[in-house]
Amino acid sequence: MPKSRVRHKAVYTPPPPKTARRKVSAPWVAPAIVGCLVLGLAWIVVFYTTQNGVPGISALGSWNLVVGFAFIIAGLALATRWR
Repeated sequence: MPKSRVRHKAVYTPPPPKTARRKVSAPWVAPAIVGCLVLGLAWIVVFYTTQNGVPGISALGSWNLVVGFAFIIAGLALATRWR
């Protein structure tokens, strides 16, 4: 009966070590997140509570919801960049 061949595995070489430096976000990112979220919420609250009493806000009508939610979405988009 013939002998079976012995399979040779390649020697394991570990991957090179990664740098220990952590990526840190810019210092303006966290205040910008909070600012956008608060500004968007405040915009919507002012729109609903003043019943179109503020001159600049009353001109936009229902588009005020779009403006408020745009600030909130911008805050959430910035939150994905925060590390």
